[in-house]
Amino acid sequence: MSYSELSKSDIAELLSIVGPERILTGQDISEDYSHDELGGIERKPDVLLRVESTEEIALIMKLANRRHLPVVVRGSGTGLVGAAVAVRGGIMLETTRMNQILELDTENLTVTVQAGVLLMELSQFAEENGFFYPPDPGEKAATVGGNISTNAGGMRAVKYGVTRDYVRGLTVVTPVGDVLKLGGKVVKNSSGYSLKDLIIGSEGTLAIITEATLKLISLPDVSVSMLVPYSSMENALETVPEIVRSKAVPTAIEYMSKETIVFAEEYLGKRFPGVKMPAYLLLTFDGNDKSQVDKEFRQVAELCIQAGAIDVYIVDTKERKDCVWNARGAFLEAIKASTSEMEECDVVVPRNCISDYIKFTYLLAEKLSMRIPSFGHAGDGNLHIYLCRDHSNEQEWKTQKSEAFKQMYQKAAEMGGLVSGEHGIGYAKKEYLRRQAGEEQILLMRGIKHVFDPVNIMNPEKIF
Repeated sequence: MSYSELSKSDIAELLSIVGPERILTGQDISEDYSHDELGGIERKPDVLLRVESTEEIALIMKLANRRHLPVVVRGSGTGLVGAAVAVRGGIMLETTRMNQILELDTENLTVTVQAGVLLMELSQFAEENGFFYPPDPGEKAATVGGNISTNAGGMRAVKYGVTRDYVRGLTVVTPVGDVLKLGGKVVKNSSGYSLKDLIIGSEGTLAIITEATLKLISLPDVSVSMLVPYSSMENALETVPEIVRSKAVPTAIEYMSKETIVFAEEYLGKRFPGVKMPAYLLLTFDGNDKSQVDKEFRQVAELCIQAGAIDVYIVDTKERKDCVWNARGAFLEAIKASTSEMEECDVVVPRNCISDYIKFTYLLAEKLSMRIPSFGHAGDGNLHIYLCRDHSNEQEWKTQKSEAFKQMYQKAAEMGGLVSGEHGIGYAKKEYLRRQAGEEQILLMRGIKHVFDPVNIMNPEKIF
């Protein structure tokens, strides 16, 4: 599809909307805005606008729709699949200045924020006021708008669910510049199609999220973690279904290998507590009843020992928690720092297939002569698997990663899994979604896209 070139009159109109201090063009746009965290695809926008309000975005979209100019929205740029890259140039809207927490409603247990609020800012604000926002993706510097756009999950999804479960209402700007209020503070809604839920996970292809009303819960009084070493990956992961079947309800069940922990130690310059065993589970329990949390903790600890765990280390002091969870949070950056280039596979499979799937990646790594480290949310079957280029030349790397992705997504499909658990499809994973979803589903997605965005200006060439 063809788009209009940005003209001098377009720039003049954009200047009148945002002012000269919040508009950048040409060489004034930093190279950082040409890619996301992994940098698999690169292109700068023709113009970068640092927006501050829903009203500004509505005016910009009216111009973009009238002139047929492509638009992409970017928060903190922490994505991993190229969803916030302006692959067709045009206009990029950066939302990080839309960082206001607008309202805390203690009666309805909601908080309303602008889309550019960072996850760590929201979490801190909630906790300072005695509340808890459960979604916990690894990248705490991501924006709330970005989390909603990918339906991010994170480490606490086992007990609390994913971002979608906490979005009560959205304010969005459509591609034609209309402002819509979707959902609200109500707990239940059976009033027609849920347009709000179509926007969640749509990666900026349907509309622009400007504000969100989010569900909060009471801050748990008690939280304790335990680190459980195993002599093998298989033994560790085979324990997970047993834990899930038990009456205990862990907040998080994370899997990590010795290899990944070593990367994190080197990256952070800190030692990880415990014996260096091949595999670990990291579990958290929380609640308001200390005796109940202790009961569940001890029940699972005993279960793990019976299932072959080497030991169970209690992570109950602030220092230990910081050490362990900071290492877990640094895994992505640590692996990235260990190689010359990296690609990511955010696959999700049924929980009882995790062990077999990781064994498959080990065999694939040997077959392709490449390094494929992994870690993930064992409690919900979401694995983060990384293809490392290391010393491969350009042609070898291209061939290796193409074959690796093909086989990994094919294996996931055979197991009843899906292409992405929480990072989205963006630009990088379109081919694999098409293969897995099939033509019928892709046609339905295209139809929905066309209803929202008939001239295809919102984040073109993403998802399908």
